[in-house]
Amino acid sequence: MRHVAGPPENDPRSIDPIEHAHLRDAAGFSPPVHRYAPSPALADVVRRYWMPVWSLPPGAVSVQRVLQYPVCLVVVADSYARLVGVSTGLSVKELSGSGWALGALLQPAAGELLLGRPVSQLTDRFVDLAEAPGIDGAGLTERVRAAVGAAPEEPARRRAAVGCLEQALRALSPVDDEGRLVNAVVEYVEGSPEVRRVSQVCAKFDLGERTLQRLLARRLGLHPKWLIQRRRLQEAAARLRADAGGTDLARVAAELGYADQAHLTRDFRTVTGLTPGDYAAEPARRAVGRSGPGGVGRRRPGTS
Repeated sequence: MRHVAGPPENDPRSIDPIEHAHLRDAAGFSPPVHRYAPSPALADVVRRYWMPVWSLPPGAVSVQRVLQYPVCLVVVADSYARLVGVSTGLSVKELSGSGWALGALLQPAAGELLLGRPVSQLTDRFVDLAEAPGIDGAGLTERVRAAVGAAPEEPARRRAAVGCLEQALRALSPVDDEGRLVNAVVEYVEGSPEVRRVSQVCAKFDLGERTLQRLLARRLGLHPKWLIQRRRLQEAAARLRADAGGTDLARVAAELGYADQAHLTRDFRTVTGLTPGDYAAEPARRAVGRSGPGGVGRRRPGTS
């Protein structure tokens, strides 16, 4: 029996959340993305783990697009390992050939704990994971790659790799009081569509606007209005793709709190490079499998 490296006591639970951040490529393709829940002990540190695995035909390229959440990422792949800051615009990743990447979608509190300094210094940037003082990045990278080996398609190997990542991130727990506060602020904005003004966030947490601005700049590298705009754009993208070209843009704009359709169109185009109508006209999500773009693939459990 082949041995699979990784902490045997951890058996990460597969999950399949609604993923508003992932816009896929212009053809509607996404590789299989396997997602796992963190253990309860790391609820203040990690939102979830994710691992895309792809094998595309020769010459095929897929440009995956993401409206990133307001959090940092830890990513270990077969060719790189990084701590990634928030991308204020559209995050893109070009896929070709075969590969995999294991990531941790962190909680807002965790970025500063890993980086060792204000996360504003990491906005729209990344650093090599070995340079992050809050974790043994080099050792983690070695353990994850050994766990995955040459068989990222095997569920046991993916779970073992997630176990390695989870074990390393335990060093960040428990989270400090300010970290728990910033977690709560982001959770409130993301989960409350009625929040349309920064003053509502200040009132909820009894914070002055300048205090809130400094908190989010230090822990996220962002300003409060960005949180509200990003939630709106993710929801708009989800509705546009779900309605497959039949969306009433004026109604969506009103429901998301925009003054009018023109304001929604301006925000959406500024961040994604597309008008809402152009995005809605793109093909709906395609079945995914090892054949990738240009091939006929079977959708796997746990894909986005």
